[in-house]
Amino acid sequence: MRLRARARVAIWLLLLPVLAGILFPFGVMLSTSLKPADEVAALRYQWLPAHPRPANYADVFHALPLARYFANSVIVALGATALGIACAVPAAYALARLRFAGKGAVRFAILVTQMFSPIVLIVALFSQFGRYGLLAGANVYVALILANAAFSLAFGIWLLSGYFATVPLEIEEAALMDGCSRLGTVRRVMLPLAAPGIVTTVIFTFIAAWNEFMFALTFVADDRYKPLTVGIFSFVGQYAVDWQYLMAAALLATVPVIALFLAVEGHLIRGLTTGAIK
Repeated sequence: MRLRARARVAIWLLLLPVLAGILFPFGVMLSTSLKPADEVAALRYQWLPAHPRPANYADVFHALPLARYFANSVIVALGATALGIACAVPAAYALARLRFAGKGAVRFAILVTQMFSPIVLIVALFSQFGRYGLLAGANVYVALILANAAFSLAFGIWLLSGYFATVPLEIEEAALMDGCSRLGTVRRVMLPLAAPGIVTTVIFTFIAAWNEFMFALTFVADDRYKPLTVGIFSFVGQYAVDWQYLMAAALLATVPVIALFLAVEGHLIRGLTTGAIK
């Protein structure tokens, strides 16, 4: 027991610097968001605001149509997540369970797509989306959803195929012997057992689409359809940066991601296949 207690203390001592390093940027963000403009521009940096100004959070909504930017980001992130999951689940199941010619080549091709940076293809995507009219008006939502879903698809397929492969084959065979179709087996057996992997994929895709900046900056010209990442960039001017407003808006932008994580935390830490086969 003493060895275990000492081991726990040693682990916590090692993790505390790492945790401090991770939380440090958020502390700076919170401190800056509560400072008045004169303290932000002061030559001598102060870690804590001498005269906290919570009104900065209300001012960002008056300076920019922040609610509209939030709504645009929600539309793009939810659309990209739904499309990515809808494409990743059948592809991952096929790679994990079905036998077909060229399966190894398909796996390799999916892995190769992860090696390309979005910036390499952004000019080609801009040209193609413009040719099909997806950069005009509200159609830009479709362009952003397609681009974000496509660049998150490879990760989702690889993650879900690994989860599907860990599900014992006997469970699926038992469902098929009981008269369940292949599609019914996937829907009633495989998807519930692979819920942790699906939830992880949902979180990754949503966060990636929520934080995406380059596609939105390139594709969106109309201020009405800008997502949050591009909208708060308006606080960066040619000669000055409104750091207090920028940090306040950035801190507000993290709220939906934190809420999503808290809502699905239980699925991430629960193993649903435990005890399924004796």
